[in-house]
Amino acid sequence: MRYAVTAVSGQLGQEIARKLIARTDRWSVIGLARTPANVTELGIDLRPGDYDKPEDLQASLAGIDALVLVSGMAPPEDRIGQHRNVIAAARAAGVRKIVYTSIQGPKDGTAFSPVVQSNRQTEADIRASGLDWAIGRNGIYIEPDVEYIDTYRAKGEIANSAGSGKCGYTTRSQLAHAYAALLTREDLNGQIFDLNGTPITQPELADYLNAAFGTRLTYRSMSAEDYVADRTAELGDFIGPIIGGIYDGIRRGAYDTPGDYEVVTGRPHQSWDDYFSSLTR
Repeated sequence: MRYAVTAVSGQLGQEIARKLIARTDRWSVIGLARTPANVTELGIDLRPGDYDKPEDLQASLAGIDALVLVSGMAPPEDRIGQHRNVIAAARAAGVRKIVYTSIQGPKDGTAFSPVVQSNRQTEADIRASGLDWAIGRNGIYIEPDVEYIDTYRAKGEIANSAGSGKCGYTTRSQLAHAYAALLTREDLNGQIFDLNGTPITQPELADYLNAAFGTRLTYRSMSAEDYVADRTAELGDFIGPIIGGIYDGIRRGAYDTPGDYEVVTGRPHQSWDDYFSSLTR
């Protein structure tokens, strides 16, 4: 079997490739990237993988048995077509199975919903492709909150629109374990899985951060409108509303799911006690 992972220049794609190498071997794993020369640490065969270049994709997928399609980062109206390019190239190249890194979230009613809708469309396209398939729906990455600790520390608080909602966060490392399993296990074909850890509230997140970093953060709830405006002012007109919409989705309960992680990997998702205790103060 030969396996391919797209977007290995990105954090999730690269981590999936690493876990897949550990699960199989270095010669069975192919990495696709928009600019393969930018990927220097994996030690595997690297091929062109620009989602906007169907001919390159088909050539790069020659000889591949199963593929992880890492969801693109383009605006929703563009990424559907990009993903269709990958699916069509996979079919033409003789790939037998596609695993897709989809997302959890509300399909309607938030600024993040168009992104969710685009992912659901790709899910439908994959199910209709005639190939074997498996789909994971990612919880929200917890790493950005950890990376934001200096800003939280300066403000003395976490402030967003999640309210009392619980979020089934996850980590890229935990997701990578799951996608390596989804790609290599045939018994999981034809199914969709929620991939996340135990859901927690924002005050619980603050407590974990306080314990890990010696901070004294509190949580302040904001309105959805105010938080979108806050994120847009800092991150711009594209990313700002998306981030605001994610937290509105948390408030609405869209990420409060027990998840299917153990079904996919055969072990529980890493606990938040273990994750935060592993962080350097």
